[in-house]
Parts: sequence; C-alpha cells; structure tokens
Amino acid sequence: MATTNDAVTTMTEACSDCGRETPHEVNVRILTESTTPDNAEFSREPYRVSECRVCGTTTTTRMNNE
Repeated sequence: MATTNDAVTTMTEACSDCGRETPHEVNVRILTESTTPDNAEFSREPYRVSECRVCGTTTTTRMNNE
C-alpha cells in the first residue's frame, strides 16, 4: 500500500495492550488499497492511524466504512 502522511497530533487515548490511557501519536493517512497499479489511483481511502507512544502498538482504522 502506498501512503501519504499528513499532520501528526499527540493525544491521550485508551491502549488495548497497555490497558490504560496513554499518549498516542495520531494522524490521517491516504492508503492505496489496490494491489495492482491499474486501479491504484481509484482505490485510495483515508485511514486514522494511532500509535501508542508507550508500547508502540499501532491501530489503523478505515474512515470511510460505508
């Protein structure tokens, strides 16, 4: 998947691995979902990416789940 990285924000949220509220680095990335170059330009979707700054666990959530 190709990505572009936008602004990064640090915020506190629950971490499933740490089991508590911890600081997270949060950003929105545009990910290309297609595995073939023919359709790559039509398969880009925004994803919220959250990484725990304590344990490093990363959570990626598609923002356009319709």
